[in-house]
Amino acid sequence: MDSHTVRVAVAQVDPKIGDKGGNLSRFLEIIGEAARAGSRLVVFPECALTGYCFSSLEEAKPLAEAVPGPSTEQLAKRAGELDVYVVMGLIERCGGEYYNAAAVAGPEGVLGSYRKVHLPYLGVDRFLTPGDRGFNIYGTGVGRLGIGICYDAVFPEASRAMALEGAEVIVLPTNWPEGAWRVPRYVVNTRAFENHVNFVACNRVGVERGFRFMGGSKVVDFSGDTLAEAGSGEELLYAEIDALGAREKRVVMIPGEWEVDRIGDRRPEFYQKLTEAVKRRGRQ
Repeated sequence: MDSHTVRVAVAQVDPKIGDKGGNLSRFLEIIGEAARAGSRLVVFPECALTGYCFSSLEEAKPLAEAVPGPSTEQLAKRAGELDVYVVMGLIERCGGEYYNAAAVAGPEGVLGSYRKVHLPYLGVDRFLTPGDRGFNIYGTGVGRLGIGICYDAVFPEASRAMALEGAEVIVLPTNWPEGAWRVPRYVVNTRAFENHVNFVACNRVGVERGFRFMGGSKVVDFSGDTLAEAGSGEELLYAEIDALGAREKRVVMIPGEWEVDRIGDRRPEFYQKLTEAVKRRGRQ
């Protein structure tokens, strides 16, 4: 591993719904294991702290937390002790609203949270508020991190927005169920390739209230090549990424003859249709 690479650890785990304390205790141990293996960034799945398949908002509310809050403060304490950065999915409470969120913590403390912008009609997402803050970029000691959650990945605008804001690594905590195999097989690599950005996708495994989650967590480099891929069971997946390499968007094969820049060569004046509001269909 050279001075330009960073080791990431993807914690493909089977969290227990409703067992926030037990899940967090285990995650703190996993962070220690990952740090001992040289990792500087540790990623956990979507809603890893709480579980996902809730039958109502009322059932999920008692498990929600503010960010910063008790669980994320413990996460930050551990991150500070080990000089690592951690991204973990949870249900965030803010005022009277509840969000599917991913908290970011590091040696500096709790850096903040990302709130899932695109909500499918699945699991707890049926009852939550869509994210209200867009796609922030977190400057860290392991590069500039952009964060999406699960369904966000199938909207190319989300990853492109993060790339335009300077993301070098896009982190995607996710809950891919069986049947969603096309996303890790095709979409993750495409998002990395088209934006010249590293992509770290962390899925969960196990069965929760009849829903089986497929695993298949993946780390892809800024050329769109798979660096590491998990199987269908619990696993701590490692890979080395080059965050600095994602900054230079121009790909030069033959100087002056074969050069491409998938950011610089855009023609935004022809893309206005992408930002026109559309009427959302109601849920049945």
